[in-house]
Amino acid sequence: MRRAIEVLWRAIDVVMAILLIGMIALVFLNVVLRYGFASGLRTTIELSRLWFVWVVMLGAAVVLRRGEHLQLSEFSEALMPRFVPVLRRICWAIVLVAVLMLFVGAWRQTLANWNNISQLTGLPTGLLYLSGVVSAALMAAVAVFRIFGPDPGPASTHHEAH
Repeated sequence: MRRAIEVLWRAIDVVMAILLIGMIALVFLNVVLRYGFASGLRTTIELSRLWFVWVVMLGAAVVLRRGEHLQLSEFSEALMPRFVPVLRRICWAIVLVAVLMLFVGAWRQTLANWNNISQLTGLPTGLLYLSGVVSAALMAAVAVFRIFGPDPGPASTHHEAH
């Protein structure tokens, strides 16, 4: 199970890298076409925007898992060291509630916009909101593991376990 989870997170890293490379290539191509040949590909703007949103949303889940997000723990660790494990679990429960709200909202938007087809790319505009669904599901899995798994110490020390 652990191996499968590691493969999943590595695959997400690869997908983000491919999307980022694709964005760079599309934008560069469009700049060359626009300034070199007074033309351009209109689809590149929309695809770049879609891919950027996916990179950001997947990146948010990866950062949460790795514990590389902004956190302020000096106060609780200095004044209440015995309660730190409980406080961490409470924080992860709050994160879980927030990402569940993201999931529900993104899911509703995905369904509401799935039949709206982009004029430029021919893709459903719901793909934009689907990134929120996927990201929220990944972040919820991280939060559940941190709540019910071993002592949720600093997140950066536990990312190898899940």
